[in-house]
Amino acid sequence: MNSAVLVNIARFILLLAAQIIIFNNIDFLGYVNPFPYILFIILFPVNGNKSALMISSFFLGIVLDLFSNSGGVHAASCLLLAYFRPYIFKFSFGLSYEYQTVRLNDVLTTERFSFILIAVAIHHLTLFLLEVFQLNFLWDILLRTLLSTAFTIIVCIVLIYIFKPNRR
Repeated sequence: MNSAVLVNIARFILLLAAQIIIFNNIDFLGYVNPFPYILFIILFPVNGNKSALMISSFFLGIVLDLFSNSGGVHAASCLLLAYFRPYIFKFSFGLSYEYQTVRLNDVLTTERFSFILIAVAIHHLTLFLLEVFQLNFLWDILLRTLLSTAFTIIVCIVLIYIFKPNRR
């Protein structure tokens, strides 16, 4: 087993544990819920196995659903994000993605920020749409998506810089 696989396994376990223990307990006025566990999907290697990403994204979501008692909405949202991830990469990075020279752990640029923003927004919109499952509450869904996306992006960027690998 190489080090990239071990890093991904550790990232999977730590982000899932942090989400279950810490971030599931944060609920500000019913509108702000951070979900930084999706960093696992966002930071998965660009040239990694697509099937492994889909399977691990499903397990990430289903385990969180089991602990949150949310009936599969996290699994569906994670799978949708994992499926659209290559298209978001292509939209945000263009030719850099084609040549697979993308690294999200480097300095935050507009390309990296746009990738994180789009990925988090897709996940959150899907999650809240499936959670409520009524378009009568469309404004409520959009407000929850907007506020939770902003807070999740802040938490994700802080976590990326805290655990940024050292350059030697």
